Amino acid sequence: MVGTMNKVQVNVGSLADMGKRFAGAWNRATAGEQVNETHITFLDMQTMLDTLSPKRLELLRHVHQHETGNVRELAQALKRDYKNVHTDVAVLESAGLLVREGRRLTAPWDEVQANVSLSA
Repeated sequence: MVGTMNKVQVNVGSLADMGKRFAGAWNRATAGEQVNETHITFLDMQTMLDTLSPKRLELLRHVHQHETGNVRELAQALKRDYKNVHTDVAVLESAGLLVREGRRLTAPWDEVQANVSLSA
């Protein structure tokens, strides 16, 4: 879609918070509303901060802005150690922030938006 931003919402909250988001989206979809949103939930702030470290955010930006063939090419482009980049890619891929298409890596998000629940 032209003019729309592809964003992922990163949340810190409980499993109940995650369930509420899912139920809300489900209810909107069954009411005929088009629901096109992506959420990633971390159960604690430290895990989110570890996952979205400055080096990993730099890696996400690079992959989003440049064609990336594989981890070795990415490490060379970022001038970082292959092993560290490999670890970062695995963490970001596991979280759903990087997508692997064959050997190619993509970061399909234009924006990562973080939300932190203050309840429980």
